Amino acid sequence: MTQYKVAIVGAGPAGYFAAQALQNAQSDERTFAIDMIERLPTPWGLVRSGVAPDHPKIKTVSKVFEKIATAGNFRLFGNIELGTDIQLSEIQAKYDAVIIATGTSLGRKLGIPGEELAGYLSAADFVPWYNAHPDYTAVNVPLDTDTAVVIGAGNVAMDVARMLALDPSELDPTDTAEHAIAELKKSNIRKVYICARRGAEHAAFTSPELRDLPKLEHTNVIIHKSDIDAAITAAGDTPEKDVKNNLDAMLAIAEHEKTNHARTMEFLFHHVPTEIKGTAGVQEVVFKTPNGEKTIKCGLVISAIGYEAHPLDGITYEKGKVVNNEGRVKENIYVVGWAKRGPSGVIGTNKSDAAAVIELLISDLQTPKNSGDINDLISAHKVITQTHWEAINTAEVSSGEPLGKPRVKVVDKSELLRLGGL
Repeated sequence: MTQYKVAIVGAGPAGYFAAQALQNAQSDERTFAIDMIERLPTPWGLVRSGVAPDHPKIKTVSKVFEKIATAGNFRLFGNIELGTDIQLSEIQAKYDAVIIATGTSLGRKLGIPGEELAGYLSAADFVPWYNAHPDYTAVNVPLDTDTAVVIGAGNVAMDVARMLALDPSELDPTDTAEHAIAELKKSNIRKVYICARRGAEHAAFTSPELRDLPKLEHTNVIIHKSDIDAAITAAGDTPEKDVKNNLDAMLAIAEHEKTNHARTMEFLFHHVPTEIKGTAGVQEVVFKTPNGEKTIKCGLVISAIGYEAHPLDGITYEKGKVVNNEGRVKENIYVVGWAKRGPSGVIGTNKSDAAAVIELLISDLQTPKNSGDINDLISAHKVITQTHWEAINTAEVSSGEPLGKPRVKVVDKSELLRLGGL
């Protein structure tokens, strides 16, 4: 029997599904020793720091991750940063294959005047702020305005708008960061606009997310029926299934009995932002619309128009993702997930994506390397192993139980290390 060593860089869904595909590909002829390297002390990637806390069902995929992690041929190396604590060339030399699964963490720019103003944020900063990512606790989110504008037409934009527009008391039973709940409870925001450049037929929302919106107990959700009627016409007689489901869900919201809450979330289509104006901070956004120029006064603008990968030394990037050929990068390096294909699809999309890349990886395997262990390179570092992570996880869950929360997330890295026993 031949054993191959594979390193996976990044402990998010794409990384775990790549590990699962390797585990599923084991046979009487070959096995895989899998090492997952993650720069944070906590794994799970966007399932921990990206998925909206008021959608806990989506986070249950973490149970799958834990099953993968305890299958016997898997080791976690958390709190180890590629490019700082360890170099790509070093792990290339020690492993038969290296899989990049680092995702996309940088927000795309709108490319319009005013993005430098205080009060303009990317969803790439706002989402990890409310999700307790250790690197984003100090993000300044001005909530002393009555109106916020979210620019984008995907689920991230919808999550951002919903977090701003719901009554913060609805977050008490969730794992929202404690610092974010405290700030949101002081928020003056009562009106949130979601502004999309194109018509509703082009929106990248998913229909289950849309269908959840009327369930908000303290927030009016407004979609203009004229926008959806126009989108249905534009989509034609045989729209794709996803488009039809989306438009059906939006039409249901447009025709939903009107509510009269203090908080409102309103969708605006065919609104192309051209400038953000203000002196000390954001004061208004100028849009180009089919009816001419339109200005919305606001004190907070959050763009959610996509993500780009944070570059790694030794890897070539183009249009915000790793240059690759169906997952092959170069030599013994492969890429999966958003770093491979850009920020598209839902969490489950990474499963089929990873499985296809692992098939290619296996077809490329040659004589196994026998060049020592990664521990030779990181002996001086405090490494979070699976056992350490389980201690952190248990502590967070235990803290949440008396409060009726799934967990209380710890945001301080030194405290995370302490909880892990380091």
